Amino acid sequence: MDGIVIQCGYCRLEHLAIKKTDIFSCSRCHSLIPVQNHTTFITNRSVKSSSENLCRNGSPRSLSGTSGLKFLANEKPKPSFSMFNACPRVLGEVRLGKRALICGVSYKRQKYKLKGTLTDVYNIKHLLMYKYHFPEHVIRLLTEEDDPDRVPTKANIEEGLRWLVDGCRPGDSLVFYFSGHGLRQPDFDNDELDGFDETLCPVDFKTKGMIFDNDLNDMIVKPLTKGVTLHAIIDACHSGTILDLEYLYSLKERRWLDNRPPSGTKKCTSGGRAICFSACRDDEMATDSNAFTKKAMSGVMTHCFIQTILTKPKLTYAELLSAVRETIVDTFASRCFSSKLIDKLLHRRLSQEPQLSSSEVFDVQNTKFML
Repeated sequence: MDGIVIQCGYCRLEHLAIKKTDIFSCSRCHSLIPVQNHTTFITNRSVKSSSENLCRNGSPRSLSGTSGLKFLANEKPKPSFSMFNACPRVLGEVRLGKRALICGVSYKRQKYKLKGTLTDVYNIKHLLMYKYHFPEHVIRLLTEEDDPDRVPTKANIEEGLRWLVDGCRPGDSLVFYFSGHGLRQPDFDNDELDGFDETLCPVDFKTKGMIFDNDLNDMIVKPLTKGVTLHAIIDACHSGTILDLEYLYSLKERRWLDNRPPSGTKKCTSGGRAICFSACRDDEMATDSNAFTKKAMSGVMTHCFIQTILTKPKLTYAELLSAVRETIVDTFASRCFSSKLIDKLLHRRLSQEPQLSSSEVFDVQNTKFML
C-alpha cells in the first residue's frame, strides 16, 4: 500500500498515513503527530507494530479531560511536557509574512514564581509551527531559560513588540503570546470603562515597571496597516481588555459590546485588524493547573485553547471561544472534592471566563479561526 511512514515521537510506533493531513493521532498512545514533517513516501512496506516499541518514559500517561492527548518533552531547555511530538522542522506550504513573539515569564527566584509558563510557550511555539506552518526562524521566544539577550525583561519585550509589527504589509499574519502575571492599576486618563488599566508584568517589573494596556495598544495595535492581522493570546490575570481594543464579544448576548474609552481617545488600528483571546475578564484571576497531567503545571487557558484547536479543526471564532470556555469549566468541575473544599474554606473562587476582543466588529459566528 502506498503512503507515508510516520513514527510516533512518544512510543516510537510506526504508522502508515495514506493522506498527508496536518495532524495524525497515534493508535497506541494517541499522541499527535504532524504528518508533514515525515516526507518519506513508501510503497508496499509493512508498518511496525510489535510490542518491543516501548514508550521512552514507560507507559503513556492518561490525562484528565483531554481526549487522550499525551505530552512529551522535546526542547532544550526542556519544558515539563509538550502537547506535540518531536519533529525537526515543518515542511509544506508556508505563507510569507508570518511572524510571532512568544513570551513566558517564570519569575525565577521570586516569591511569585510561576511553574507552567515554560510548558505554555513551547506548546504555543509547536502549535504555530506544526498547525499553522510558521517557520521557526520567524518565531522569537523570550524565556528565562534561553539566551540572556532573550530574557523577558521589559526592554526585551517592548523591543520584540516593535519587531513584530515593523514593516508589516498586507497579508501578514502576526501573533503575540504572553504567559505570566497580569495586574490592574487605577486609570487616571478616563479611557477605561471600569476605571482600571490592565498591565503585563515582565520579569523585572518591580524595578523597571509594568507594560500597560495603553502601551500595548500604541506599540502593536495602532501600527497595523490595511490587510494585516494580529492575534494576541494572553494567559494572565486581569487580561480581558489588555490591548484596549474597541469591541468585546459577549458569548451570552452573542453580540459585540462597545469598549471604546469614555475620553474619546482613539484605540483603533491604521486599517488592519487586531484580535485578542484573553484568559479571563479584567476583574478575574487566571490560573495554572496540573489537572491535565497530574504532575506538571500549565496555564489552564493556554492548554484548553490548544487542545480545542487540535481536536476540533475549522472552528469559527465563536465556536473556539465557546469550546475553550466549556473545557475550562469542565476542568474546574473535575477537580477533587478535597481541593474544592479547601477553596471553599479559603473563600477562593477558581473560575475564569476567556474573553475575545477586536479592533473592529466582524462575524464571529461564520468566520473561521486561522493564524
